[in-house]
Amino acid sequence: MTTHLLGIRHHGPGSARAVAARLAELEPDVVLIEGPPEADQLVDLAADEGMRPPVALLAYASDDVSRAAFWPFAVFSPEWQALRYAATAGVPVKFCDLPAAHQFALGEERTAPRTDPLAELAAAGGYDDPERWWDDFVESRRGEESAFEVIADAMTALREGDRPDDPHEQRREAYMRNVLRKTRKEGCQRIAVVCGAWHVPALADPLPPAAKDQAVLKGLPKRKVVCTWVPWTHGRLASVTGYGAGVRSPGWYHHLFSTSGDVTTRWLTAVAGVLREEDLPVSTAHVIEAVRLADTLAALRGRSSAGLAEVDAAARAVLCGGDDVQADLVTRRLVVGELLGEVPDRVPQAPLAADLVATARRLRLKREPQARELDLDLRTPGGLDRSRLLHRLHILGIPWGEPELSSVRNKGTFRETWTVCWEPGFEVDLVAAAVHGTTVPAAATAVVREAVAESPSLADITAAVERCLLADLGDALPETLAALDTRAAADADVAHLMTALPPLARATRYGDVRGTDTAQLQEVADRILTRVCAGLPPAVHGIDEEAAAQFCELVDDVHEATDLLGDAARDRWFAALARLSTRDALPPLLAGRIVRLLHDADLLDGAEVELRLSRMLTPGIAPTDGAAYVEGFFSGGALLLVHDERMLHVVDTWLTSIPPEVFSEVLPLLRRTFGAFAGPEKRAIGERAATLSGTRQAEPTPAEDLDETRAAAALPVFATLLGATP
Repeated sequence: MTTHLLGIRHHGPGSARAVAARLAELEPDVVLIEGPPEADQLVDLAADEGMRPPVALLAYASDDVSRAAFWPFAVFSPEWQALRYAATAGVPVKFCDLPAAHQFALGEERTAPRTDPLAELAAAGGYDDPERWWDDFVESRRGEESAFEVIADAMTALREGDRPDDPHEQRREAYMRNVLRKTRKEGCQRIAVVCGAWHVPALADPLPPAAKDQAVLKGLPKRKVVCTWVPWTHGRLASVTGYGAGVRSPGWYHHLFSTSGDVTTRWLTAVAGVLREEDLPVSTAHVIEAVRLADTLAALRGRSSAGLAEVDAAARAVLCGGDDVQADLVTRRLVVGELLGEVPDRVPQAPLAADLVATARRLRLKREPQARELDLDLRTPGGLDRSRLLHRLHILGIPWGEPELSSVRNKGTFRETWTVCWEPGFEVDLVAAAVHGTTVPAAATAVVREAVAESPSLADITAAVERCLLADLGDALPETLAALDTRAAADADVAHLMTALPPLARATRYGDVRGTDTAQLQEVADRILTRVCAGLPPAVHGIDEEAAAQFCELVDDVHEATDLLGDAARDRWFAALARLSTRDALPPLLAGRIVRLLHDADLLDGAEVELRLSRMLTPGIAPTDGAAYVEGFFSGGALLLVHDERMLHVVDTWLTSIPPEVFSEVLPLLRRTFGAFAGPEKRAIGERAATLSGTRQAEPTPAEDLDETRAAAALPVFATLLGATP
């Protein structure tokens, strides 16, 4: 009876290649792999042709989905190669780590993290980077030679020093030894154990007494656990994501494992391809020189072949021209990569996850790890159904797609733009959302109903109405509208009503596009607008500057909303603004903003506006109040100052009359106002103001400053463009 301990790094092509070769040589009776025993019934799926790494085992507590963990496998993961060997050879395979049922019940109890053993070995070998050391001595090995014995000796030496006890590691290793003892009792003669290199000394013979391990494991709490396979990505294998067993370069490791010859040449050719996709000039000669540089660097460093450090340096210097942005692009696309794995349909799934997979397949919406832009035409059934699915997933807390804010809030009705990117972690979110329903529409409807029942906030209920229409949740809409009407009738806060109105107005637009009857919604919006118009004057009476700024934003939002509610609503709103603009106690900032809105709607002519502006900019008005009025009025843009010389003269006269001792108080407000103008507007105002004050002559007209020779050369081109005869 012999036991072969194959100590590995969890993700590495050298380890994976060595494990595959050693297992083929040993022909074991059984293979034990570090991993959750709950997944033993899923190991046969590794042989399915539809299973394409990277994939991961997902385990979660059935009573608390927040207790979940992933065990990822890439094609270059030694454990995956062990699973594939066992499936091909018909050899039994078991996972031997501490069950997830215990780990979830215990929680995180690591009080004494151990030192990274690779870092210590690298330091002993003169390396300051453990990744580079491992890559040099293990991952870049091309033959079938094995380093298992050497690794075992090194780990034994590392574990002999004084190290703080880690209860979690003690329990894991005690369980592994128990599985090994049980396997031996079952009569297996040749046992292969594939585990992290650190655990090899703990599993080597002679094993400690079984009673000692039983004492460590006695009385451990348990939780019911569900386990399945899910797709994974190379990006989520990267250590930068926070994954504890991650590697810096999943894409490079995949290349090392899957490429049998010309590793450097093929890699740098792929780098050139990435750069050419971005229309960057990379020639075949560049690739040849990059290969030569990588090989030369490897020779200078005493390496048998170029590793990642050499090909990265060569790509950066030759193909990227030293440009960090291009080098970062190569790192994202190739060195890390975003390959998404696949799992077969027969993998057990929660009903909600299965419904999403079926719906996405019907809508031809591929789950891809790369972020991409998705334009949807809501006039087509396919575009509308895709939009509904993405909005429903948002309600469930699964942001597969993020809508562009402009596509949601603008006045266009038939187009939505999303940025879609699938994250493997959404698999856990799907499990968590499954408590609400077995299909995506049913689960989203339940979430909206719960939110409406539990939320006393008018803004939250309004947002729920908007989500119902966007996601086409007709079953939840009537009760949500009823809750909105009831809550709006009981809310006396005008600011709350003004906050609630814009989403309702947008929702009426969504209803028109999506074929939803919004008559009841229109009625609620009209009632809210009526209350806003009646309650706004007392609400803004005597408020301070901060409150005035908040009400300016609310007025702007309601103003835009009335455009979507129809002419009657807009007329009612302008009548309320006209009455409000005549009140003496109105804060200057808000007064200026309201006058500008009325002027832009042609309800106040230029003469009346200049009169009101002049009154606010007289010596009898505090300069700070005048500056606030100017800020409110011109926050809509500076074109009035550019085109109306009389208005510019009023502002100019006021500015020059501000006493020097007060000017420093007014300056921040003025900078905030005029600093928001576009560059061309500021230049035009400056030129007009200089002319107005007599410090500069007016610019010559184009006719006076015309280069007739250059103009004549352009005339034939313009004639051709206009279809005229020169």
